[in-house]
Amino acid sequence: MAYATYPSLRDRVVFVSGGSSGIGAEVVRAFAAQGARVAFCGTKPDGGAPLIDEVASAGHAPPWYRACDVRDARAYQALLAQAGAELGPIRVLVNNAGRDDRHAMEDVTPESWDDRLALNLKHYFFAIQAVAPGMAAAGGGAVVNMGSVSWMRGRPNLVGYTTAKAGILGLTRTLARELGPRNIRVNALVPGAIVTERQTALHRDPAADRQFLDAQCLKIRLDPGHVARATLFLAADDSDGMTGQHVLVDAGIAQTSVLG
Repeated sequence: MAYATYPSLRDRVVFVSGGSSGIGAEVVRAFAAQGARVAFCGTKPDGGAPLIDEVASAGHAPPWYRACDVRDARAYQALLAQAGAELGPIRVLVNNAGRDDRHAMEDVTPESWDDRLALNLKHYFFAIQAVAPGMAAAGGGAVVNMGSVSWMRGRPNLVGYTTAKAGILGLTRTLARELGPRNIRVNALVPGAIVTERQTALHRDPAADRQFLDAQCLKIRLDPGHVARATLFLAADDSDGMTGQHVLVDAGIAQTSVLG
């Protein structure tokens, strides 16, 4: 199947957090295929090597990679500054890094609560704070904040994660207003039930597949490519009239509460 090409993304510097696997890795692949100059981070010093090799073997420019704990706001901002210094101003920021670890309400401690918010929300803001001046000086840019439909559906055993993901909508709408005069667009992209390696290993089986398909309007299992293609659109100049939006890529699952 052929998909859209976005000329405005060619040679544009793009940064993707949590780009080593899952949705983030597919986003890296998609931007590289558009001819963008892609940088990404992960948690392991050598964690980017397989994806860099894959992208290069496909004939695209090898992405830039560094390891970083995004919960350390100052270290993460320093990494973003390094990427900008080496590649040029970051014009597209994809805030993607996060983890949906399950946890019962009774097991949450003040420390684990702070950690869930740091991993799934806090770094979004500080990444935007770090790249906004360079984006504005370069003429503007686009931020795509990766959310989750889980908070809209009130999914249990995820309260730290869903609280953080709900906060992304407030962050998106506020910063869209604040950064609009600088020609920086801020949108949230909200995946539904996406089949990734991690989800398959931890939670996927035929019964779970059937539950998701029954709950969705579209009877397909979504994969990272569905999310990556929507991310390209929100980053490209084709969506230059869109900001402060909450765009769902969920096959219609948010309309139901079958999984309860």
